[in-house]
This record gives sequence, C-alpha cells and structure tokens, in this order.
Amino acid sequence: VQLVESGGGLVQPGGSLRLSCSASGFTFWRYDMSWYRQAPGKDRELVGSISSAGGSTHYADSVKGRFTISRDNAKNTVYLQMNNLKPEDTAVYYCKAVRAVGLGEYDYWGQGTQVTVSS
Repeated sequence: VQLVESGGGLVQPGGSLRLSCSASGFTFWRYDMSWYRQAPGKDRELVGSISSAGGSTHYADSVKGRFTISRDNAKNTVYLQMNNLKPEDTAVYYCKAVRAVGLGEYDYWGQGTQVTVSS
C-alpha cells in the first residue's frame, strides 16, 4: 500500500498550488479520501474530504471557498486545489485513505508534502 503526495512547494500569498496524491496497492475507489495538514508546533488537522465516488465533499471552515478536493478513480489519484493561499496555510499536507469495514476501518497515510506560503 502506498500513498504518494506531490505538488508542494513555496508560493507567495494569494498564489495557487495543486497537490496530488497517487495511490497504489489497494482498491482506491472503495475508499473515502481526506487531506490533512500539520503546521510546526500544531496538531494535525483535517482540511477536507471526498467520498469514494466523489459525490460528496467537506471542508474545514478555514479553507472553505479557497480549496477544492477532487478525485480521478481511473487514475487512483486525489487532488487538492489550493487558491488564494495565505501564510497560515503553511504546513505539511498529508492524504489519507479510509474505508469503514464492520465496526472498524482500514486507513492509510501518505508521507506528506511541504507547502510554504511566504513572500
């Protein structure tokens, strides 16, 4: 099982980035996908999520209207489009796959990609 994030980097405030998370080793289309982030000295927080078929998305209030999650199940990839970036968006961004099975769940994490918003 592997989740590999890419697309991070340094961007100026107001700029945009698109993160990708490429999945392998599991049935991607069965899993809900989420993006999390963790800034230095802070807890990891949920940025947003998308259902397995892509029909439902949810976002943290802090990114609503600026970030968009999408997925391509044919490519086993989930995306995070980030617009109007702010310095407070600086963090390591992680993707997570989760699938509820009975009373438990399977979940997998990527290794993260750094996003730095600075002038």
